Amino acid sequence: MPDRRTTAVLDLSGLDALVEVLRGQGRTVVGPTVRDGAVVLAELDSARRLPFGWGTEVEAGRYRLVPRADGAAFAHTTGPQSWKAFLHPEREKLWSVDRGADGELSVTEERPPQPSYAFLGVRPCDLRAIAVQDRVLAGGRYPDSGYRERRVGAFLIAAECTEPGATCFCVSMGGGPGADAGFDLALTEVVDADGHRFRVRSGSDAGEEVLAAVPHHPDDPATGTAARSAVDAARERMGRAMPPVDLRALLAGSLEAERWDDVAARCLTCGNCTMVCPTCFCTTTEEVTDLTGDHAERWQRWDSCFDLDFSLLHGGPVRASGRSRYRQWLTHKLSTWYDQFGSSGCVGCGRCITWCPVGIDITEEAAALQAETSAGLPHDDREEPRR
Repeated sequence: MPDRRTTAVLDLSGLDALVEVLRGQGRTVVGPTVRDGAVVLAELDSARRLPFGWGTEVEAGRYRLVPRADGAAFAHTTGPQSWKAFLHPEREKLWSVDRGADGELSVTEERPPQPSYAFLGVRPCDLRAIAVQDRVLAGGRYPDSGYRERRVGAFLIAAECTEPGATCFCVSMGGGPGADAGFDLALTEVVDADGHRFRVRSGSDAGEEVLAAVPHHPDDPATGTAARSAVDAARERMGRAMPPVDLRALLAGSLEAERWDDVAARCLTCGNCTMVCPTCFCTTTEEVTDLTGDHAERWQRWDSCFDLDFSLLHGGPVRASGRSRYRQWLTHKLSTWYDQFGSSGCVGCGRCITWCPVGIDITEEAAALQAETSAGLPHDDREEPRR
């Protein structure tokens, strides 16, 4: 069946109109904006709140906003947040219970109306991350009903990457700076002598409908060539890369590698990497009550495998050392995630590198494990696993 999807061009006024159309549909439009010295995700009442004229400089443990002369809106790397903050919020009430005057308990499940989101500026790595979270939280035998309701109503507008950062490594994880699936609309920003514009492609029937309601121009060869060239060039400018090996096998065979001691000496076990990761999904529950004991609530909140209590069982935590906790995170992310969900848990966005306070680099650790494995460094196979 022929592809009937539309490709067109939006100018700056068209981008404004896109936000207006989405808001007119009753959607909460969320996109990147500048706040507190970073590009963060927030509700947008206008496209003018996008970070026009701002780029970013990133390295391991370093993030800086830098001005850009070209006025581009999407020429920044990923910030400290990902879209999971909206689809899988960090804290959510599950139910409450009240004791009546007669002493009877009544339980109320929390089922508030979920917002209808429109996400503007989703990077291709984050499209893949959302697809991963769909398998984890919306699939399987026990789906997260809140996540599924928010996800079903979400309208995704990708922004293809033309300015990869020094910590980006999506290509080596099987992705890339171009959006190929999972979007309703995909934008590619072009700023050149012919002006500031956005090549837009529809990827769904909903995307077709929204694009039809937005003033746009027909696609033209110059814009198409410029857009494709910018994305192709970004593919060749990744700042990082995973070693070209079977990462699943590498991590599975490196449980007693000496490298874990090296990284444990640097890791603060602060959990920053899991908080900024767009695919980490672990949660815990907690109960709170008032002073009378007549009202109690159960809340779900994000948790981290770096938390000492994360593996707490009767008698103490299973993973008491920083070594064992970092090993658990990296091995799950790059290896055993396949066993559970059929894919890697890493999309190469680089957030964990950028926002690690001591600059631990996941690609460097994988390369070091590969080097140790290749060198065949001896270890005592009879030794009990260190925790």
